Amino acid sequence: MNSAWQPRGDAEARHDGPVIDDPLLVLETGSAPSGRAVAERPGDEWPGVADPDVLRAQLLDWFSQYDNAGTRRTYAYALGLPVAWVDALGGATPGGDTTGGDTTGGDTTRRPPAAAPGPLHALAWFRWCATRDLDPRQATSAHVKAWLHALSSAGAARRTRQRMLATLSALYGHLAETGAVTANPAAIDRRRLGLVVSTREPSPTIRLTAAQVAALLDASTTLRHGPATRALYATRARAVVALLTLGLRISELTGLDRDDLVRTGGDQVLRVHGKGGVRREVYVTDLARQALSDYLLERDRAGASAAPARRGTTRASSEPLVATRDGNRCSRVDLYTLLRRVAAAAGPELADVADRIHPHALRHAYVTIALEQDARIQHVRADVGHASITTTEHYDRGMRTRDTTAADLVAAAIAAARQRPDDAPAS
Repeated sequence: MNSAWQPRGDAEARHDGPVIDDPLLVLETGSAPSGRAVAERPGDEWPGVADPDVLRAQLLDWFSQYDNAGTRRTYAYALGLPVAWVDALGGATPGGDTTGGDTTGGDTTRRPPAAAPGPLHALAWFRWCATRDLDPRQATSAHVKAWLHALSSAGAARRTRQRMLATLSALYGHLAETGAVTANPAAIDRRRLGLVVSTREPSPTIRLTAAQVAALLDASTTLRHGPATRALYATRARAVVALLTLGLRISELTGLDRDDLVRTGGDQVLRVHGKGGVRREVYVTDLARQALSDYLLERDRAGASAAPARRGTTRASSEPLVATRDGNRCSRVDLYTLLRRVAAAAGPELADVADRIHPHALRHAYVTIALEQDARIQHVRADVGHASITTTEHYDRGMRTRDTTAADLVAAAIAAARQRPDDAPAS
């Protein structure tokens, strides 16, 4: 059995106590609940799967194609597989923290803790198959359609279903190429299922104005903290909001290290590890530079670490750019929660939308504000790391304003008609 699939804890400890008969344990985090032990070879009773070791190896082969650890984690979570399994591919310790909270023990890898299970986790593909004793390699297009209908009934948005189907199709495409399955059951007509999104369809993400982004920045330093942590947390909150105004994905922000902040061509840039393993340079604005500088200086002072490591040393390179008080990497949940608190404190400017603010809204704001300012769409695409310019165009086409609608003209014509005398000839 591949060591990457070992559960958390010592091998000997797995034999203590009663054996768990939970048929979905293999699709949990890889650790047994408190006071209980897992089966001698967890996964031997993977529901519907006669050769779990072979299936795990086939899945690992697919995951290993992705260089970016964040991508592997995202796909594993979306499919309902333990994130710890794919972490081992990047040299991380199997069974590492997957709770979404701060890590302990000085974890300094690029991987932030995974998010806590969401409301659709039980319907992730491999878990859905397990509840039906279905070997995923025997799944047909009828199974995939039934799964999609189950997601829809559970309230999954169309974009969520589209994203989950795309992940599934990529997996089965690989399994078909390697001979593990005879065909790709996820290669189905998405248009008939209502899963084709037009580039002209507006994004569901709330569109923040420049004034609202400014209000978030102003509110970031007003959150209440204890005297011992007030300066550290206030500067960190402002740095997080300022960095998100650069158009970063939240996974990109949590994955940044201090040595990703470099100077090149006379400018300060962040070397971002983007989606799909693609790296890009993001130029740091004066706003973000000052906020980040204030935060790092305060963090070094609070941690009694004097200053960032000097050239030729390695201390700074092992530190996350944005960290918890103990120096560990922040999770996406940490920063999502922080942003919601900032939005709630931002006053009337965001009063109507505070409960809809999330990190992607600031990425969305970067694109829409840039396009409103007539920035070249090719430049915006490069800034945010869109793989296709049609993705960037989607933001542009969703930017409906009163200046781009004929609604007021129609209303004015109707109002004028109502005021026209009955015997007046129509023009």
